[in-house]
Amino acid sequence: MVTAIHRMVESARAGQDPTVITRMSSGWALFGRQQFVRGYALLLPDPVVPHLNALQGTARAAFLADMALLGDALLEATGAVRINYAMFGNVEPALHAHVVPRHADEPEAMHTAHPWAYDWSAAPAFDAAALAPLMQQLRQRLARHVPC
Repeated sequence: MVTAIHRMVESARAGQDPTVITRMSSGWALFGRQQFVRGYALLLPDPVVPHLNALQGTARAAFLADMALLGDALLEATGAVRINYAMFGNVEPALHAHVVPRHADEPEAMHTAHPWAYDWSAAPAFDAAALAPLMQQLRQRLARHVPC
């Protein structure tokens, strides 16, 4: 089965996805196409697997470590108060991790809500020019930990 995750990884490999932040040891870090919060990112495994439990040993450890590294970089670069992490695979049945910085200036009602409570259809679309400074900061921070 070919999913959106498969297509995104293929696009990242081909250098055709402007949302790509960097190649990490386990896959690709990229910005979400809808920026419902500043810096919303994803980690996609390469090669694509159906779910976390399909990864074994060092591959599983590398994916989880990369997810945390991406969260560390987002926390530092955005000044977020915390990072939310999520893996579902219900809509797109391929492993991918959502890495969501949570900001102090989010609407009061959202402070304790999960990220899916946002109206994603009203969220700003990925804007390469607007996110260029953050992308550069993330690349620099991640380069300290992973080969790019």
